[in-house]
Amino acid sequence: MPETIEFSVVVPMHNEAGNAALLAREIAAVLDGRSYEMIFVDDASRDDTRAELAALKGELPALRLIGHRKNAGQSRAVHTGVLAARAPIVGTLDGDGQNDPADLPRLLARLTRADAPAELGMVAGKRVKRQDSWSKRTASTIANNIRKAALKDGADDSGSGIKVFKREAFLRIPYFDHMHRFMAALMLREGYAVEFLEVNHRQRGAGRSKYTNLGRLAANMTDLWGVMWLRSRARLPGGTDEL
Repeated sequence: MPETIEFSVVVPMHNEAGNAALLAREIAAVLDGRSYEMIFVDDASRDDTRAELAALKGELPALRLIGHRKNAGQSRAVHTGVLAARAPIVGTLDGDGQNDPADLPRLLARLTRADAPAELGMVAGKRVKRQDSWSKRTASTIANNIRKAALKDGADDSGSGIKVFKREAFLRIPYFDHMHRFMAALMLREGYAVEFLEVNHRQRGAGRSKYTNLGRLAANMTDLWGVMWLRSRARLPGGTDEL
């Protein structure tokens, strides 16, 4: 591993045997030649996910594997990975392989471009031609429309797992379960700007989704009230001066 890491990729995993190794190799191929690390956080999988990834460590020197002792959810896995990250810029994508690692360099370039606003904290992916069931797309559309109207965060696709952001910005936003679906609103709450890019979306390879449509919708609606409260209690200092 190089002494200076410029880009950390965090991938939350839970019961993704059959997807994990393929995804790790894809990330390595896409980022070959860059100073990077990829941190796979296994959220107490009950299948061979952890063993599948551990077997790759000799092949992929940029791979780091962190395991939760108890299942704690996707947001906690992302948080664990960002805390462990050694780069100032972090990318995330879902462990099911539906996010395309080939989109990571585009998001990274957008965030770090020379003329980017100083306050730009995150560039998030917006999935096009989603490869999900009709019922899943419908539930997601309803939740996104309600959330976007309530929070005015500009996010048409808050469920997209592929994002690139400044690690410092992420560590300033409040943590709670399911917060990964509200990152745009939470970044804006802290005074950061957020931009969006269209990204590819793929069929799931192995396994099945960890969320039911009704369960996801119910959790989103509950969390929405909490994020609305957080926004109402935000007070920004307008910058700081060292005296």
